[in-house]
Amino acid sequence: MADVLAIVLAGGEGKRLMPLTADRAKPAVPFGGNYRLIDFVLSNLTNAGFLKVVVLTQYKSHSLDRHITKTWRMSTLLGNYITPVPAQQRLGPRWFAGSADAIYQNLNLIDDERPKYIIVFGADHIYRMDPRQMLQQHIESGVGLTVAAVRQPLHEADQFGVIETETSGPDAGRKIARFREKPKDAVGLADAPDQVYASMGNYIFTTRALVDAVTRDAMNPESKHDVGGNLVPMFVDKDDAQVYDFTQNEVPGSTARDHAYWRDVGTLDSFYEANMDLISVHPVFNMYNYEWPIFTAYDPMPAAKFVRGDDGSGGVAYGSMVSPGAIISGSSVEDSVVFPRTQVLRGAHVSASVLMDRVVVEPGARVVRAVLDKNVVVEAGATVGVDIERDRARGYTVSPSGIVVVGKGQRVTA
Repeated sequence: MADVLAIVLAGGEGKRLMPLTADRAKPAVPFGGNYRLIDFVLSNLTNAGFLKVVVLTQYKSHSLDRHITKTWRMSTLLGNYITPVPAQQRLGPRWFAGSADAIYQNLNLIDDERPKYIIVFGADHIYRMDPRQMLQQHIESGVGLTVAAVRQPLHEADQFGVIETETSGPDAGRKIARFREKPKDAVGLADAPDQVYASMGNYIFTTRALVDAVTRDAMNPESKHDVGGNLVPMFVDKDDAQVYDFTQNEVPGSTARDHAYWRDVGTLDSFYEANMDLISVHPVFNMYNYEWPIFTAYDPMPAAKFVRGDDGSGGVAYGSMVSPGAIISGSSVEDSVVFPRTQVLRGAHVSASVLMDRVVVEPGARVVRAVLDKNVVVEAGATVGVDIERDRARGYTVSPSGIVVVGKGQRVTA
């Protein structure tokens, strides 16, 4: 583990998650009650024993920096650390031009540690993974780059960066022959014609190969300086890249139902669906796997409270996750994720929704298929998600599938 440095790329704007990213970086977006999106990649790395991690940040990074600083403290006695590294303009007055450029502008971090291998993972995916197994394959293969891939349906290939492997030779099925961005004519896998390999945005490099690649990429004025779009094809062209099949990854405590679960929460619909994946009786993604925990910060809060309203009606929740500090008072919540310190008051009803920290749903209000960001107040008798066209006219964001999203601190009037 001392020969490995992990770099987490956390500088994206997350435009497709607006308004949730209006004043926070995408990896800092709250998820699943107590967590932030970045907690998943950092938990995977730390559970695997990779304890030297730099997080490259850029846009609207304050809440992300604060979360990392407060939550992710390693033992300095042992030389371990997880630290945010903002864009420092070390090479001139410019920001990161892309993920490859972000690494190039921070080569000093690599020089300081002198690792043999470098893990480069994205910061905004929901999944469990033991990266030690991917590293082992990378070391045994002797290649400069290993790309993690998740199997996706062939008909969805135009939504991903697709990896095509060699069909013959000793490395058939593993050696990368082509890497194509969102192809319309993708070819299925040899062992599963109805599936393709979609890049997870997770990479392992041999250090010398990565330093050489980002240096050459920086000299190319036509490059977009992107790891997936520019560095991966560079390695493929010189027959120096292999794929790691995520379905082979075995995580302690995983079940057949949540094995190899991975979601890119790049859109409002995928963010909503990933939250909904948590709440079934046998969830598609199991937050209750204590053998491979997802770590985060926990503020001192009492347990969630379910109390009767003034009229004697009970406070109930069905098929939902309700976080510490939440109060369900004489109201009902179903098929929803309720974050800490949120209140759903007398006669209100919440269904199939995501209510973030300190949301207040006042008496008699209704919330249906909605995402309410922090500190939103739904006034007494008001509705969200019941009349989508009215919600759109009031300026709230409506996703392609009809999820209504209300930005941080807004008041929803009757």
